Amino acid sequence: MELRQLRYFVAVAEEANLTRAAERLGLRSPSLSQQIRGLERELGAALFDRTAAGMEPTPAGAALLPEARAALAAAERGARAVADASSATASLVVGVPPGVPPDLPGRLGAAARDARVRPVYEDAATDRQLAALRRRELDLAVVTLPADLAGLAREIVHDEPLGVLMADGHRLAARDAVAWRDLAGERLLWFDRGLASGYHDAVLGACRAAGWDPETRVSTARRAVERAELASGEPIVALRPAWAAEPGLVWRPFAADAPRLRFALAWRRDAGHTRAEAIARRLRR
Repeated sequence: MELRQLRYFVAVAEEANLTRAAERLGLRSPSLSQQIRGLERELGAALFDRTAAGMEPTPAGAALLPEARAALAAAERGARAVADASSATASLVVGVPPGVPPDLPGRLGAAARDARVRPVYEDAATDRQLAALRRRELDLAVVTLPADLAGLAREIVHDEPLGVLMADGHRLAARDAVAWRDLAGERLLWFDRGLASGYHDAVLGACRAAGWDPETRVSTARRAVERAELASGEPIVALRPAWAAEPGLVWRPFAADAPRLRFALAWRRDAGHTRAEAIARRLRR
């Protein structure tokens, strides 16, 4: 059994879908299917139930999953330990979610260099990052708040108000600021709850508390798609920070009670990450 096979197995188990797992791994679906069947033959057990809805681990697959994750994490730690031992600069795996402010990766990189750390970035949504952090697959995570940070240390690294992002021809675009009551009848372009459940629920809760209970439309994190949907001519807006404005889209602040976008740097309390703490201190300055 090879690490490559375990990596394929974990991807299929996490995605519960062969096509999505293949896209994540940069493989063709038939090739990935062949690899999984080869692993099943080697182990002498079916690892997945294959249905029209997707692929679910069998009891044997469920038993293998935590061991496979642990083996992959151990291999990654071993490779980094060898690299770090031969270099004056240590490396840390840092998770970064969609929607971070443009300046944050640069600030994080500068803080890491000051702490003699080479960050290795991985794109992952907040909820997936937190699970990976607890499985020791990540050293640091940039997470959207609020989030379940039990057992983790954290340092807030970004905090700014949300406002209303809309097409430049929208009926509210001429306002200097938007009152919550102005949003009556507007749909909200939003995101899938599985990406950052705490932030998702907190912002929708703030909307409802302010008297706006919008119909939501789930969109992707891609800017081009967001721009096209906001410019569709429908009564729809997004809640975004000021830096999300671009040609064709305008941003207006809330007149009062704006929800906020906050990011934190999180790491395990038991990890002894003095370098993580050093990075956090530099970002706090």
